[in-house]
Amino acid sequence: MRSEEHVGWERAFPVRYLLVRDDISGEEEGVLWGRCAEVEGLFMDVPPLPREVLTLRGCPRESLLVQAVADSAEPVRLLGDGMLSIEPVDPSNDGPARFWDLEDTTVLARWPTPGDPGRWDIVVGTGVSEDDYWGRKRLPSSPRFDLWFPSIQGDSPSGSCRSIDGLLTPRPQRPTQPVHLIGCEPAAPLLTLLSRPLPQKGDPITLWPLDRHGRTITRYRLDLDTVEARPSVLGGALIDVTITDPGDDRPTLAARQVWEIWSDGVPTLPNQWAQFDAKGQSEWLDLTRVGPYGPEGLSDGTYHLDGQHVTDRTSMLLALGEALLGPGANYGRCLDSVQDYLGGGLSVVPPFTLVWHHAAIARHALAGHVLHHLGGRSYFEETVNLLREKGVTVVLQ
Repeated sequence: MRSEEHVGWERAFPVRYLLVRDDISGEEEGVLWGRCAEVEGLFMDVPPLPREVLTLRGCPRESLLVQAVADSAEPVRLLGDGMLSIEPVDPSNDGPARFWDLEDTTVLARWPTPGDPGRWDIVVGTGVSEDDYWGRKRLPSSPRFDLWFPSIQGDSPSGSCRSIDGLLTPRPQRPTQPVHLIGCEPAAPLLTLLSRPLPQKGDPITLWPLDRHGRTITRYRLDLDTVEARPSVLGGALIDVTITDPGDDRPTLAARQVWEIWSDGVPTLPNQWAQFDAKGQSEWLDLTRVGPYGPEGLSDGTYHLDGQHVTDRTSMLLALGEALLGPGANYGRCLDSVQDYLGGGLSVVPPFTLVWHHAAIARHALAGHVLHHLGGRSYFEETVNLLREKGVTVVLQ
């Protein structure tokens, strides 16, 4: 289903959003549930999780986690966001793993595990949120605790531990904020849901914001846990729909101004993202896409990266994507995906030359973003090293 097929609404206000039920089989793009003039309450900064103190018992000394927070000359204190899993040794007997998100994790203390010099205990302050998708609450008979912190080790486990004090405890849920679909013209599936006795509940749907050309800007999942409808404030046969608990897959408040630019179409001017703060630039990066290019990709040639606004990881990725593919495009949303694009595909592929103007700004700004699992190189140094290893001639100016 293409969004362009649904923008010819004969009304005094445009269709800005589609409601689409994703096709689970993957054979089709989705089923239209409705189209709306506006959405209120969509943008929300998710409130931080309550702070908790956890003690990671018996972390192996040779793990990257211990090396980063205890064994290095300048121990890492800010681990940032991460993930914890409790993996069963025998999944066939103990069922699936359990997962927790760890938010804004900080090292509070660490010491060698008493009676076991080959391990360390690490005390952290963090926000804890459990993924209760599987609904399993008991521990496996032989659990394995694994930890991931991208600041230390990309997408691979950073370390493990024997047990965690303070993890298995009841904790409150984050407060929710309803979403109101204004001026909604429902299709048959949504009408069927709304015809049920209150409270109506349904499966998740996807919200597709559209630009003025009918192009889908991005997509967000909305959980139809509780849905109510009433005649629309816009009049006619339209309705306004309230989703009481739509979930946390929401754009931040910083995204509102970013969307205003993208609602006119894919940006065509360079450095438009530079006017936003870090949150706004992160939202801009989420809207960028790659292509379109031919099946063989592009190679050779000289590209110019404007580095005057590169002051963190996100802005570096934005500047790189803009240099190689133009405004509104990305060349990866992390170094791992940059490496994938450099390996071939529909994008710009080596050999080519990248002239990095004002490179000293990024070198200085990213000096503190150290990648310990890559020999202690800074994010800037690793980016340049990755480009050169893959056959890019990088000229720093």
